[in-house]
Amino acid sequence: MSITSNSNETIDRLIQATEQADSSTLLVTAMENLAAINHVAAIPTLISALSYNNPGAAVAAVDGLIRIGEPAVEQILTQLDGYNYTARAWAIRALAGIGDPRGLVTLLGASTADFALSVRRAAAKGLGTMKWHWFPADLLEIAQEEALESLLFVTQEDDEWIVRYSAVAGLEALAAAVSNYPAWQARIQNQLQILATEDDSWAVQARATQAQQTSWIAPITDSEPAPDINWESILNNIYARKDEERSTMAEGDPRKYRGLACAIEPNQP
Repeated sequence: MSITSNSNETIDRLIQATEQADSSTLLVTAMENLAAINHVAAIPTLISALSYNNPGAAVAAVDGLIRIGEPAVEQILTQLDGYNYTARAWAIRALAGIGDPRGLVTLLGASTADFALSVRRAAAKGLGTMKWHWFPADLLEIAQEEALESLLFVTQEDDEWIVRYSAVAGLEALAAAVSNYPAWQARIQNQLQILATEDDSWAVQARATQAQQTSWIAPITDSEPAPDINWESILNNIYARKDEERSTMAEGDPRKYRGLACAIEPNQP
């Protein structure tokens, strides 16, 4: 289907096609067409598709939400499903793909505490690829340090090899982003060496070895301007998360930050 107009009529027709699809194949096609239009009016329908028992439709919806980007973040956070872990995993994938700073605390909590490995996996990978160039200087250091600590925690404590594997990918990406902090890069390098030689999974060992061989050069960022974000609210949420860790969970508890694992209130500009 060729989409040539972003008119309300076209959007309504595409949304209606997703609602009227009477087979899995038709639903996937309809969702792909809706995602391709790249319009904010499609956001609610795309988010709804994350809870369908149709992986193809969910993949298309995630791609569409990522393509829309920053305008979708608030609705994703607001509607993050605390009960349906499959829908939550897809939503976390969308947040990770967008990389918006407002999703940081949700990704931090989900990577270290969510009971669903698919959620932890998506969050861990996404922590390394945040849009760090959007963060103001006075918040960037604490945000990156929290991401580093969470990823190190995951590689040390998570029982699922696929989550540790994703955390290695997250560490690899983060290592380039923290090029101004050689001490942090050294911690990452040390943990990768441990994983490459001692992890129980050969896949994790291989991924850690590959990450060690990567040239950790700061990525070239795009010129896309940062959205209007309430940075103070993000900082307060990070501090609240740290207080949660200190006050309610024993050191080394693999389920720390449980209260922040599924969702937080979106930060209003």
